Amino acid sequence: MEQIKLNVQIRDQIGSRKIKSLRHQGFVPAIVYGERKKPTAIVVQKREYEKIVRQHRGRNVLFHLNVMEGEKKLRDYSAIVREEQHESVTDELLHIDFNRINLKEEIAVNVQVIVKGDAIGVKQEGGSLGQHLWELDVVCLPTNIPEKIEMDVTSLKIGDAIHVRDVKLPEGVHTKHNPDDVVVSVAALREEKEPTQEVQLTEPEVLKEKKPVKEEAQAAAEEGGKKEKKEEKKEEKKEEKKEK
Repeated sequence: MEQIKLNVQIRDQIGSRKIKSLRHQGFVPAIVYGERKKPTAIVVQKREYEKIVRQHRGRNVLFHLNVMEGEKKLRDYSAIVREEQHESVTDELLHIDFNRINLKEEIAVNVQVIVKGDAIGVKQEGGSLGQHLWELDVVCLPTNIPEKIEMDVTSLKIGDAIHVRDVKLPEGVHTKHNPDDVVVSVAALREEKEPTQEVQLTEPEVLKEKKPVKEEAQAAAEEGGKKEKKEEKKEEKKEEKKEK
């Protein structure tokens, strides 16, 4: 990978007010860490830095930082960006963390995975392509960092997948990623079944009018009551005759 030269200025300004003033002047505060050395506070020309980033969007950029004090060069570093801080609403670049590196020592970086081609399983079989890994962590010398990892998915049919072990990496580049992890796959689309309503045909219940039924005990009791009344009337007539 080619090193991109970037002139930066040593920074001695401390405090939020001075940092704010630097930003108004078109600079971005930054710090260079790494190699067990004391961090170096610097400022970067915002316009120049953002131009480089736009040209290498989605790729790792290997910088050659020339640390200046005015027109005087103090030192230089090979470095990559470790982190950028942005304003949450406007996305304005606020701060950069660089990581100083040794060009002769391997480093671990994340490289973007780019999918190319139209899978047979999607174009002809009506399946769906799923990308499960958008970056792959690789280990290599800084000068061997791939700009991107391209994967051709044209031959994939429904049920096919490309695993990490299937990825062809450039010479001198390897990965510690789990070889069984899926990078991309093609699956059949699931058909959504409409819920079926089971209609049970049942005969309407016919309410029949219940006829009054006299139980035998009740009938016997009523008959017994009638006999008692007749006997009472006979006794009343006998009493009336005696009185006469």
